[in-house]
Amino acid sequence: MSYIYKDIIQDSDTVIRKKSVNVELPLNAEDKQLLMDMLQYVRDSQDNELAEQNGLRPAVGIAAIQLGIPKKMLAVVVPDEEGNSQEFALANARIVSESVQLSYLKNGEGCLSVEKEHQGLVPRHARITVKAYDLLQNKEITIKASDYLAIVLQHEIDHFSGTLFYDRINQNDPWHAEKDSIIIE
Repeated sequence: MSYIYKDIIQDSDTVIRKKSVNVELPLNAEDKQLLMDMLQYVRDSQDNELAEQNGLRPAVGIAAIQLGIPKKMLAVVVPDEEGNSQEFALANARIVSESVQLSYLKNGEGCLSVEKEHQGLVPRHARITVKAYDLLQNKEITIKASDYLAIVLQHEIDHFSGTLFYDRINQNDPWHAEKDSIIIE
């Protein structure tokens, strides 16, 4: 099995800040393969044995720009408490609605393209609605997301505009949480 890990670019590479463009639908064979490789990387990174064998950093999502490819494609695998996972291989994902209420991951966020630790809360909308083409379902879908899935999708969609999670941290008070926000453990 081939891994794309060696191709993941870091935030020191200016390409990570490039704006991504929509991909043509239906997806061509190359884009389908890229999305499936991205999804497989995320799956494998969550398997402790495979991750250790192949030197994979654990991930819940990846965007194509992290491979230096400025296309609006992302893959996410978000496990729940029961051991099940929500998986998406999305093209042209866009947020069409968002809650006013914010949420944060209690310990902040991380990213495959960011090796240095950036401490602080990353404000995200608590609930979002995303429209996208999902390769796994082979159709346009609408995702109503909240909690951790909403945060993961916003993090990956941010990559489409060249935004990294630490750009959103309050520089004056990194651990500041807005009133009535949700802190996710």
